[in-house]
Amino acid sequence: MNLGPHADFIVAAYAVAAFVVAALIAWVVLDHAAQRRIIGDLEERGVTRRARRKE
Repeated sequence: MNLGPHADFIVAAYAVAAFVVAALIAWVVLDHAAQRRIIGDLEERGVTRRARRKE
């Protein structure tokens, strides 16, 4: 595959885009784990969500 005289720029652009996407995925996974931990702590203390309250 011949990318022409701009091959370095094209490869760098794809590399940066891949890095950004990977960083966003990692951020979402880590934030999800943190939020689950926070919700677990709240539920252990007896705090419940309104949708799950039985009246």
